[in-house]
Amino acid sequence: MAGGLVPDVHPLFELRAARVAAGGRPLGWKVGFGSEAAQARLGIATPLLGFLMEEGRLEDGATCSVAGWNNPILEPEFGVLLARDVAGASDLEGAIAGLAPAIELVDIFPPPEDPDLILAGNVFHRHVLIGDVDRSRRNAAGISAHILRDGVEVAATPEPEALNGTIAANVGFVADALAAAGERLRAGDVVIAGSITPPQPVAAGEHWVVELPPLGAISVAFA
Repeated sequence: MAGGLVPDVHPLFELRAARVAAGGRPLGWKVGFGSEAAQARLGIATPLLGFLMEEGRLEDGATCSVAGWNNPILEPEFGVLLARDVAGASDLEGAIAGLAPAIELVDIFPPPEDPDLILAGNVFHRHVLIGDVDRSRRNAAGISAHILRDGVEVAATPEPEALNGTIAANVGFVADALAAAGERLRAGDVVIAGSITPPQPVAAGEHWVVELPPLGAISVAFA
């Protein structure tokens, strides 16, 4: 691994630049492998950074085809809207404009073993759904999570920051990682801040709902 305990992010930025050069529209950033256990398995000391593009965004209630995917996975997350440019984690005060329920869809293949290869593939990202932004919310206080497959709850937590750390810490990580690469979090960027529950395998024919009361809910179906 090029950077020892800190993976080399340059292949990630090369991939993003190629997408932008081809006409892609940046949406924001993602945090992957944020839990201590996941980082220990990969032999890294930080989460992994990924990027979001408008072309990968699906609307709430969309149907997503997983035909040809190897290992489709749903991750319930917080979407964090940035109110202004952020130079680094120390510049985060007052920068969060609000929170929204979010879903990330990833295809975990090949098995996650080499952090540099994971980064070069944009951390398995396929799609993102982002719900309505609640501009009164800056953190997860008072929010719980309920994940339903075909109307049946399959995961829940009263502490949605327990698995992957706080929203502020994860957005701060993104800000610092971008600053180290000569980039910057920008006003209007959306950061999805890591899975709230363990990632959930999905299959064609299923309907999933992520409820984050009182923040809101968001849903996706698979074909």
